[in-house]
Amino acid sequence: MSAASEKAFALYESKIGEDEGTGDWFQITQETINGFADVTLDRQFIHVDPERCATSSPFKVPIAHGFLTLSMLPHLTKSIPTDADLTKGKVMGVNYGFEKVRFINPVPVNSNIRANSVLSAALHKGDAIQVTRTITVEIEGQAKPALVAEWLVQTVYG
Repeated sequence: MSAASEKAFALYESKIGEDEGTGDWFQITQETINGFADVTLDRQFIHVDPERCATSSPFKVPIAHGFLTLSMLPHLTKSIPTDADLTKGKVMGVNYGFEKVRFINPVPVNSNIRANSVLSAALHKGDAIQVTRTITVEIEGQAKPALVAEWLVQTVYG
């Protein structure tokens, strides 16, 4: 174990359960939804056809794909401030996956979303630390969030 990973792990352990902050708002436009539909080949009308949504969808407007909202997590969380002491000696971070993801509320087109992060767990693995964060994606003006995910990232220290 590197000295950097030991120091970072001690700091992570001391912060478990703490709210790490909330990121900036990001607008989900029809162009963003259409681009995601093109990449994933998921062109269900509830995402890409505003006219049909107006008459045939319970939402009356297009909604973002749940996986689009999930895939926005790296962008939505990058504006959450990071403790500089956690980056000392950091070589890289690797997405390790998710323990749990729940799509709670659809994201209507042109909605603003943002992420909140709570540090849930930390596990020391040699020169790496596996961190679990509970990420909640809020929709501006709505009581229920778009999604809640337990996101695992491994940070490697030199």
